[in-house]
Amino acid sequence: MKTHTPQIPLSTHDTTRIDDLRIRAVRPLITPALLQEWQPASESAQALVESSRAAVSRVLHGQDDRLVVVVGPCSIHDHDQAMDYARLLKAQADALQEDLLVVMRVYFEKPRTTVGWKGYINDPHLDGSFAINEGLELARALLLDVLALGLPVGTEFLDLLSPQFISDLVSWGAIGARTTESQSHRQLASGLSCPVGFKNGTDGGVKVASDAILAARAEHAFMGMTKMGQAAVFETRGNDDCHVILRGGARPNYGAADVAAACALLRQAGLREQVMIDVSHANSSKQHQRQIEVAADVASQVAAGDARIMGVMIESHLQEGRQDIVPGQPLRPGVSVTDACIAFEQTVPVLQGLAEAVRSRRRARELA
Repeated sequence: MKTHTPQIPLSTHDTTRIDDLRIRAVRPLITPALLQEWQPASESAQALVESSRAAVSRVLHGQDDRLVVVVGPCSIHDHDQAMDYARLLKAQADALQEDLLVVMRVYFEKPRTTVGWKGYINDPHLDGSFAINEGLELARALLLDVLALGLPVGTEFLDLLSPQFISDLVSWGAIGARTTESQSHRQLASGLSCPVGFKNGTDGGVKVASDAILAARAEHAFMGMTKMGQAAVFETRGNDDCHVILRGGARPNYGAADVAAACALLRQAGLREQVMIDVSHANSSKQHQRQIEVAADVASQVAAGDARIMGVMIESHLQEGRQDIVPGQPLRPGVSVTDACIAFEQTVPVLQGLAEAVRSRRRARELA
């Protein structure tokens, strides 16, 4: 039997001419398994994640008539301020729990149109030092602290590897307008353990989100990283707990006619007729205080009996507005460093108005 004898080169082949030409440095990354060993989820945290995911799923499948409200800062940049916000929100969540299923918005990764601060995981010190290992540790610590209050959390999944570090603690996830069309993010959603909302495209097109739901419902096989940091092929079962988020585009799309048009498109695709409405972003024309008006319009649609609106997103922080990150200049406490938010004191009446709308919708159904 003839065997193949490999040719042994006289010298090691130099590939530096063609490989990693634009890589400045490669640094070690902690493994998800090690981070989870350092920061394990308590039994109570696991129970809360499990029960809140199931609750969101019941809303999506028409078994719970509450409104899912994802509310919180545009992005997290400070642990203590996030916890101050979480404690205030927890009180409201408890007071309104019969009508609202409140999930705290805890966003660690920020998509940028060009360049800018990419979020708490990527740059936790806000100074371009990119201490990603520390950012992952800080992010997981915050999620555990918020869960310890009894408040479920939601986040946007942007990086394809970071979910392995934190997704076990997340009750609801979002895929943003810039990534809804991404095949990789659709595959990721098909394997995530939590319900997922897909935003409409940046141009306002809803079909891209409808297509994403169809893709995420299907089984997929793709390359990824295991909890132990090994490259592997993942095979998913598909995720039937996905929905559309209307966030506006070239124009706002939160009105009754927009909801009807989006649901008609979903019906044509054989999908559940339901939408979550983001009252920020293009729906508020990037004017943070307009979130209050938009939320009032959405509440009126809910109160009129529209059961297709299953949720609302709100960008809210301790204080209203936004600020720039300026080297050497201290940041104002409780103010967003990305998109402008409404203050928490402005958020409370918005939540109360949404809860009253749910009660009105419930009464109308009972009388019908």
